[in-house]
Amino acid sequence: MKNKKRNNIRYSKTIIIISLFLFALMILRLIQLGLSTTIDGVNLKQLASKRTTKTETITAKRGNIYSNDGDILAQNVASYKIIAYLDEKRTTDENNPQHVVDKEKTATELAPILGMEKETILKYLNKENVYQTEFGSKGKNLTELTKQKIELLNLPGIDFIESFKRYYPKGDFASYTIGYAKNNTDSETSKEEIVGEMGIEKQYDNLLRGEDGYITYQKDLRGYQIANTNVWQKDAVQGKDVYLTLESNVQFFIEQALDNADADYDFEWFTITILDAKTGAILGTATSPSFDPNTRNITNYLDLLLAAPYEPGSTMKTFTYMAAIENGVYNGNDTYKSGVYYTTDGTEIGDWNRAGWGMLTYDKGYAMSSNVAIINLIKNNMDSMMLRQYFKKLGFGKKTGISLPNESAGKIDFKYETEIYNAGFGQGITTTPIQNVQAMTPLTNDGMLLKPYIVSKIVDPTTGEVILENTRKTTERVASTATVQKMLQLMDDCVNGEGNTGSGYKISSGELIGKTGTAQIANENGGGYLNGKEDIISSFAGIYPKSDPQYIIYASVKRPTNGSQKPISNAIKEIVNNLSKYYGTEEASSNKITINEYTLDSYVNKKIANITTTLNALGIKYSIIGDGDKVIKQYPEKNDIITNKDTLYLITNTNNLTVPNVVGLSSKVASSLLKELGIKVNLEGVGYVTSQSIQEGTPIIDGLEINLALSPKYQT
Repeated sequence: MKNKKRNNIRYSKTIIIISLFLFALMILRLIQLGLSTTIDGVNLKQLASKRTTKTETITAKRGNIYSNDGDILAQNVASYKIIAYLDEKRTTDENNPQHVVDKEKTATELAPILGMEKETILKYLNKENVYQTEFGSKGKNLTELTKQKIELLNLPGIDFIESFKRYYPKGDFASYTIGYAKNNTDSETSKEEIVGEMGIEKQYDNLLRGEDGYITYQKDLRGYQIANTNVWQKDAVQGKDVYLTLESNVQFFIEQALDNADADYDFEWFTITILDAKTGAILGTATSPSFDPNTRNITNYLDLLLAAPYEPGSTMKTFTYMAAIENGVYNGNDTYKSGVYYTTDGTEIGDWNRAGWGMLTYDKGYAMSSNVAIINLIKNNMDSMMLRQYFKKLGFGKKTGISLPNESAGKIDFKYETEIYNAGFGQGITTTPIQNVQAMTPLTNDGMLLKPYIVSKIVDPTTGEVILENTRKTTERVASTATVQKMLQLMDDCVNGEGNTGSGYKISSGELIGKTGTAQIANENGGGYLNGKEDIISSFAGIYPKSDPQYIIYASVKRPTNGSQKPISNAIKEIVNNLSKYYGTEEASSNKITINEYTLDSYVNKKIANITTTLNALGIKYSIIGDGDKVIKQYPEKNDIITNKDTLYLITNTNNLTVPNVVGLSSKVASSLLKELGIKVNLEGVGYVTSQSIQEGTPIIDGLEINLALSPKYQT
């Protein structure tokens, strides 16, 4: 009996000791929890904060992309995803249901709007044990208009989640330059964001994207903000707006010409670029086939302007001739025997006309695009070092640095005799169109090489501050005035002389000059070149108008129908015709009207009576707006250059300003003038103004808006 009691006492002591030990552990754990910030890898402070605070992201708006004349090329638009709440517990008032009540009716009415079969929608609505459902791809990226149509149905349990997507109003327009951005979901944060993946959208993604903000506040059990508690907020920094150098009208002319070429001819690709001959700004550039960045129907992700170098062919003869002239080893009257030439290793290099044209001068050799002329120039007067150094001086073999992604440097390596000769007429080396237009700039700038650019400026839309602005930038003098004048003469003869290789580009005014090119396509499966009639890249590098160069034009087409230059010559002449009508250059040239330039003085604060006497004496056309006696604004402004074909607009000191007649003016001139008058302008189309929504003579009031209808060709 005593033993039993002792055992019970021992057992009780053991229980007490264990209990005390466990209690001590609990006390120690409580102390640890009270003093520690992290337990089992969990930050207790952050955990508590997450349970009592809520942070919402303030999404930054992505910046817009504009043309140089203010057309929106890329912008954010709201898009919506439709969802259906299926859980009956959402409804607490039968008179105001918050879930889908009648699935048949809901499916029937949604089907035609979403473009889905009723049965497919019912499959989503009949899901079991789910709180809500979506409707697949057809239920995403809905427009505001579609959302409104669905809302008017008043279907219980139907709701929308708003997001933003990138939208390109002009569709397939300058697509490779603009590129595209699309909605991606961050794998770590599950946050959806718009990310640039091609072109300007990619190049300036960080600036366009901006910086998200946030708002943090104390929340109750239902997630609502607790009144009178602290709120922490950081505003979003909106994305910057990017203005390109592209002129909408010039770009339209190029796109239209490529579309017409595509309808009339077959080719693998066709690319055209137009550069401002005086500044280096790219006014238009496009490639066919292209794509719509809204749908991203892309067949080739490489921008031919800069990312896919190819052998340029005979347009390089211009730069070989320049090298010879600039180095003082050229005499255009010297002669050589055309036809076929054999190199020291036995390789035959001939003219495109293997029979040749007998003895030719080097000047005529350029006009006939003679390969043998190049060979004799290099053999007798030059060497590989002279040629290579001059090519590099013009920018070949290195990137131009233009603000677009994936630029290639091309390749101008040549060492052996045959390679040197081939390089002189554009075979065995590779270049890009952007390098070619850059190399042409000395011919329109008295020998100075210009840096091409495609971004005009970057602007903070919130403050209006200009973050970056590009203007004309010279790099170095690469040719003398004499070299430039000689080359312009040779290019003129190539196009406007009788029976020369560029004769197909001749226009009635004789103002288009340039050089043609034809390059064989290298055999990718072995040495040498393909021999098919269409296994070529045809090209043209030109200047327009020759009397006052405004545009450098470069075009190339791969595998054109029958190996013809027709696709390019027709496209270039169409573009030049449209440019001449838009800017008045062809009329001036063909009718031999004398064009006089004037640098404007400031006429602000001067009396109308005195000004008109001066302007009449100078032969400057002018238009007086208002019935005041003194000028308060003028367009164009002081130091701007106008010609006797342009009009100076003088705005007077009166409260009786009226809307002017702008029909017949280019969209750029009309927009600038009307904005000077405080009128908001909406453009419809591209080109010249064909009609205006507000009649001439209508009084100008605050907030006045005018719609201008435009056409590429305006007929008086």
